[in-house]
Amino acid sequence: MSVASSHFEPTAARINWRPRYRFEQVIDDICDLSWESVSNEEVIFIAFMYYFFSIQFRENLELALAVYPDDLQLKLLYGEECETDNLSPWAGIAELGERMNHDEFVRRLLLLSPNSEFERLRDVGELYLRRTRSIEPSVRAASIASYEDQGLSKVFEAMLRAPVWRGSGQAAFRHFLEKHIEFDSGTDQGHGALTRHLKPDDSILPLWVAFRDILIMAAPSLSKGKGRARA
Repeated sequence: MSVASSHFEPTAARINWRPRYRFEQVIDDICDLSWESVSNEEVIFIAFMYYFFSIQFRENLELALAVYPDDLQLKLLYGEECETDNLSPWAGIAELGERMNHDEFVRRLLLLSPNSEFERLRDVGELYLRRTRSIEPSVRAASIASYEDQGLSKVFEAMLRAPVWRGSGQAAFRHFLEKHIEFDSGTDQGHGALTRHLKPDDSILPLWVAFRDILIMAAPSLSKGKGRARA
């Protein structure tokens, strides 16, 4: 069954947004990929790659807390991303009130839709983690602001343009994306507001490039056609 994603139309801020840094252009490039061409099977491949990204995100947040141990906003964000029940309940993944890291939620949803391609993609994901872990800790810490302050919510809106979300794993991944758009939304509220003070620059560019590359490797259909026209 196809599930429409019209609820997540681009906002005025998204339409008028223009990149100041090269990493912001990479975010735009990800959003402009041909998400409408992604197959139902590729949706779960993308979720598999996102699992590795999610591990990287948690590790970067932990590094940010190590760099800024007294930062109350980062501590609050950690409580929203790690050992939390804000994605619960979800059938087959989380009981009512069950607390877990968000990467654990993604790991469990992948078990609902196993695929023989996961072995190949695991090599891609593990190489991605080795590369991102080699980057300077202070750079990885700063990346959190780019993820939480609009960057990932734009990417999640783009992902939701995929036309088919059939299967237990796909449905759970859609839930994950929709909830994170909700978590990150708002200029003065939401996760973006908790990280804006970190002020990332183009030192984080390799992290966004690596993310883009593993998405395309997981779903070659993303490179087909022209994707979404920019307003």
